Amino acid sequence: MSKLTRRDFNRIAAASAVVGGSTLAVPALVRAQPKKLKVGVLLPRSGALAFIGQSCQRGADIAPAVLREMYGVDIELMNADIESNVDVARSRAEKLVDEGAQVLMGAFDSGPTAAIAQVAEQRKVPLVVNIAAAPQITEQGYKYTFRNFPTAGDLLRNGLALTRDLFQATNTAPRSAVFMHVNDTFGISMANGIKAILPRLDYLPFKIVETIPYDREARDLSLEVAKAKATNADFILLVSRLNDAILLVRELVKQRWSPQAIISPGSPGMYEAQFYKALGNKYSDYCITNVPWYNPNAALTKRVEAQFVKQFPQEKLMFHGLNVGFTFEALMVAADAFKRAGTADGAQLADALRKTNIAEHIMIGGPITFDAKGQNTQTASAGIQNRNGQPMVMLPKSAAQIAPVFPVPGWTQRG
Repeated sequence: MSKLTRRDFNRIAAASAVVGGSTLAVPALVRAQPKKLKVGVLLPRSGALAFIGQSCQRGADIAPAVLREMYGVDIELMNADIESNVDVARSRAEKLVDEGAQVLMGAFDSGPTAAIAQVAEQRKVPLVVNIAAAPQITEQGYKYTFRNFPTAGDLLRNGLALTRDLFQATNTAPRSAVFMHVNDTFGISMANGIKAILPRLDYLPFKIVETIPYDREARDLSLEVAKAKATNADFILLVSRLNDAILLVRELVKQRWSPQAIISPGSPGMYEAQFYKALGNKYSDYCITNVPWYNPNAALTKRVEAQFVKQFPQEKLMFHGLNVGFTFEALMVAADAFKRAGTADGAQLADALRKTNIAEHIMIGGPITFDAKGQNTQTASAGIQNRNGQPMVMLPKSAAQIAPVFPVPGWTQRG
């Protein structure tokens, strides 16, 4: 066959499109809207944060079925284990983009998330953050990073306000706290926030008498607990992860120190399934976490929970609520933008993400929208207290499942 130029083809097609009043079939030159979005899911499924990363993965695994019904698009998950490591997170993000990922999602931990955000910006592929609180993630002027999770400052403000509400609800006024925190990116961000915010909050009756940082991957917290015990503080203000929270409680029991409570102003660990399994009801009960939480009464929550039970019949959503909820919502945000953009082009997807406005969602708070920095500022927190081996809402009162208990029973006073 002789070669046919594009100009020749267009001329022939135009002249031959209609013959004898009938339309001839001509190959379409404009592609139909793509129906599949390839999402690179970056989570710490091994290493120090493995249990939480695996919990988040469940939120990703249930998303495609629900989002197909909601938006009529297919989500292809390209899963990668970041191994709780910043350098691994960066290299895995680059590899996923090379393999065709059109959106990145992750990564629970602030340090790796910041590294992934750099890759997203360089490769012009949107990143939707599921969980990570370090403020700098959305303070770098990035155009391709969007976070549907509060910053460390917002976590603290919401968490400390709920701590005030706890004291008011129980007619108590503790005078001192020892502040203990992990020394990773997230923990340091929270510590800096405590230092900046707490002195300005005159509605809180207590002062921090000692600050004790510790290694996230520590295998022994005996020295740190002994130092905390020596302060004779009324309660522990704790910013933790999962493994260290378990170590901490075990060491408190071992050293026979029963503070009035362990209160987290907004960190993971004490509401995770593994926390209850490792410590049992006796020692996991009564821990308090003020944290963003899911609305069990929302219509979408019920749909997500039904899919969760279908895929993970041995698990309960309440033990994975924050991890599953925010991971699902991150993928929902990506699917919503993809549907509206009609393309997987990075720049157009990012533009659609900037215009996100999702009223129906799972987590407590206002509509999912993003400001000029790519930050959702409308998330909210609830006061969670462990009771009978499960996390239950105690505050705000309008959403409460139980009445708060403070001070909590000592270790030897529990059944």
